[in-house]
Amino acid sequence: MKKIYVESLGCAKNQVDSEVLLSYAGEEGYVRVENPEEADVVVVNTCGFIESAKTESINTFFSLKERCPNAKMVMAGCLAQRYGHEMELEEADAIFGNHDLSLFPSVLKDIENDRREVTIPDYPDPDRERDDRAELLSFPRSAYLKISEGCNHCCSYCAIPIIRGSLRSRPFEKVVAEAERLIREGIYEINVIAQDLGAYGLDLYGRSRFTELMETLAHIEGDFVLRMLYIHPDTFPMDLIDLVAREEKILPYFDIPVQHADERILKAMRRSGSGDKYASLFAAIREKNSDAVIRTTLMLGFPGEDRAAFETLIAFIRKAQPDWMGSFTYSREEDTPAYSMRNKKEHDKAHKEALKWQKELEEVQSEITAKRLQRFVGKEYWALVEEKIEGEDLAIGRIYSEAPDVDGLTVIMGRDMKSGDKVRVGIRSVRGVDLEGVKID
Repeated sequence: MKKIYVESLGCAKNQVDSEVLLSYAGEEGYVRVENPEEADVVVVNTCGFIESAKTESINTFFSLKERCPNAKMVMAGCLAQRYGHEMELEEADAIFGNHDLSLFPSVLKDIENDRREVTIPDYPDPDRERDDRAELLSFPRSAYLKISEGCNHCCSYCAIPIIRGSLRSRPFEKVVAEAERLIREGIYEINVIAQDLGAYGLDLYGRSRFTELMETLAHIEGDFVLRMLYIHPDTFPMDLIDLVAREEKILPYFDIPVQHADERILKAMRRSGSGDKYASLFAAIREKNSDAVIRTTLMLGFPGEDRAAFETLIAFIRKAQPDWMGSFTYSREEDTPAYSMRNKKEHDKAHKEALKWQKELEEVQSEITAKRLQRFVGKEYWALVEEKIEGEDLAIGRIYSEAPDVDGLTVIMGRDMKSGDKVRVGIRSVRGVDLEGVKID
């Protein structure tokens, strides 16, 4: 029996790739193990989006190499795709990009025969792309459904078009068929993901078909919900707001990464919005969806950002009142237009200032989140149990307002719960960013 271990780093889209790799490995006689030290082959599916992610990927690779001296090591994913031909990594038995995952069996055969290859493939024809996964890496009854790859926005700071290429939507029928299969397999929470959900279909059909796709998915029979992750605010499909309001299976959860609110900074980022436009979008969503939960992402330290621009961002947060907010500091990525906007010395100085601003921003958001969470107290919701706490009548789960891995959680008091259970919960209180509730039998 051949054993394989996959360490998946970065975003949920990378996780889907890891699941596909495991499916191909399974067809070659490999069995997935959870302990890397048991594996014959260790795959590190890397992230190459920003500098900190690249550093984590390299450190993880060498850490696993040290722990697993007898295993064959594969450097895969975004970092491999971006730098594979330049990378001098003798410790890797194979370097494999992420555009055509169907080539993974040949990579495995090469390393089994002690042939070291660097494989950086182009994207395959859409009809050749695999859409079934024998093994999911999410919590029980939760899965990611990737509907497109790449991005056409070309923001000046972003390396994703360099790594993943331009927009490549999956055919409408294939997406629906995969959703139907996930539902048949008992998946309750389907997290629909892409670099920009709202752009879905532009390349294949000449227009966005995202709202149409969501409506079609919502009409599939079964007990499930749909969560949308990542919609670019500058191309947000406004008809989606009414659809979510009338379709119970589509969770009123909107993940809209605005990045900034100062119009001058947004223009330098090659984004067309403004704080006022984004605040108006949030208000329009809440007007039709009183239960709407809005998550956004903000960047600090972009070239040209000064205290006045930062104050504009703070004012936006206070006005728009996002339920959840993630923040990160600008990473100076080679081959992006923003790279030449300042040199390394200027960047390092600005980065130190950005870290201070980030802390200040997060303090403001913490107060907003604490206030927004209070509205759940005293109400009942369905929750998906992620983990049972051994030895206690407690479990950790999530209600509709909590996306996997990025938001708070719900602590559920009650008996007879296990991972993957869908339970009714009465919310009793807020503790930090988490909710506390009681299982309703």
